[in-house]
Amino acid sequence: MLVVHAEFPIDPAKREEALELVRELAEHSRAEDGVVDYQVATDIDDPSLFRFTEQYEDEAALGAHAETDHFGTFEAALPDLLAGEPEVTRFDVSATTDVEL
Repeated sequence: MLVVHAEFPIDPAKREEALELVRELAEHSRAEDGVVDYQVATDIDDPSLFRFTEQYEDEAALGAHAETDHFGTFEAALPDLLAGEPEVTRFDVSATTDVEL
């Protein structure tokens, strides 16, 4: 499994525009083959910081996601929305276990 964690600092003046694009991106991404989970949240201290947590079955699923129209639309709009540098980290996961709380 592959996990991608991304943070995008969005210009507060463009937050509503970004929200619309992110909602569309997340909705379509969740329906893709090979997507295990696709979540987007905003930071509680900075509502213009968007955090993506994406899980893919394998490299092929991640590659296919990057080729979709909805990803392309978001990627094209992103430079005009950003208020800083994005941070993206990829994790290659060989095993997972549930944590009991």
